[in-house]
Amino acid sequence: MNTSTNLFDTLTPLLERNNILTTAAEVQGMFCGMLGGGMPLECQDWLEPLADFIHQGEMFSKEVDEAFKSLFDSTCQQLVENDFALVLCLPEDSSPINERGQALLNWVQGFMLGFGLHQDDLTGCSEDVKEALEDFAEIARMDDEMSENEESEQALFEVMEYVRVTAMLCFNELGKSPEQQQSQPKTVH
Repeated sequence: MNTSTNLFDTLTPLLERNNILTTAAEVQGMFCGMLGGGMPLECQDWLEPLADFIHQGEMFSKEVDEAFKSLFDSTCQQLVENDFALVLCLPEDSSPINERGQALLNWVQGFMLGFGLHQDDLTGCSEDVKEALEDFAEIARMDDEMSENEESEQALFEVMEYVRVTAMLCFNELGKSPEQQQSQPKTVH
């Protein structure tokens, strides 16, 4: 069983209980966007922007804080593994297709938001990343109801896989692992 799916099913009700108007998918999307936009992996100052966007700037409860840290750590671990290990934090495959589709849209919207916080100049990005962000903007605007059929399942699976691989592409191009941080010369002002 896939761990991020379990995380979705435990984290989403936790957010609801704490009156946080977002989903686990959107939060993981924000994390992937921040990291894919160049936020260093060891960076721990993501809680404040997260609180600003999803909780009117209020601090999170200790329980939510710990759940977010766990999701952040597992997302970082998946991004740095070499075997395309990222697992999107989405509802179970057995969930209704529109529920999974909406969670994917939330994930992509979170990614765009997180990416924008750390990467506002796309001039240095590859054409692949620029094209991927345009595709993400298109995906984020999709809101058609999907039919519960094999064709829709296949289409949703393909979009999910594209999103997953694209998030890793952005991270591989712009993300910063601790090793990369140390190999970059420090400038003295």
